[in-house]
Amino acid sequence: MERALHPVNARLDDHLPTDHRLSQVYRVGAGLTGLLLVVFGILGLIDQVGFFDTGGDTVLALNTNGALSVLSICIGALLFTGMVIGGTFASTLNIVLGVAFIASGFINLALLDTGLNFLAFEIQNVLFSFVVGVMLMWFGMYGRVGSALPHDNPYWRARHPEEAAREDRARRTGRGRAPVVHGRSP
Repeated sequence: MERALHPVNARLDDHLPTDHRLSQVYRVGAGLTGLLLVVFGILGLIDQVGFFDTGGDTVLALNTNGALSVLSICIGALLFTGMVIGGTFASTLNIVLGVAFIASGFINLALLDTGLNFLAFEIQNVLFSFVVGVMLMWFGMYGRVGSALPHDNPYWRARHPEEAAREDRARRTGRGRAPVVHGRSP
């Protein structure tokens, strides 16, 4: 029953050594996206747009106001924090913020022509939100999920501890990688 409720023995935020090469992907993704958001936010504040103004002021071809600029700077700073910390924290942060950007895109799409559009979103902002969300999720999930993860991947090893142990034993005894018979190691 436990196996049916929890088919994978690993939590998504465990098992990545701090110096693993995957951490660089997570850091680069968080850093570049954070830089983009901070630049957008700063340029929006420099234009001295009203905080909840919905008048159509644009920065980098995106509609903005003071609230969206401040929110962009805060999220960018959070992504910079993820870049500094790295590892599974950066990966998980990228995934969570990616989902949040996609959800924001859908929510703001519904609010486009209403009086509740406090962040002055227009369709280009919605599309930007979707693109950034997918990009962040890709950076966060890179090397973590997939059907063909290499066997030296820490996430694969955590999800397949018995097979990883067999491969380690085979490697120590000098037989190389254990043979696979009908999808299972002997």
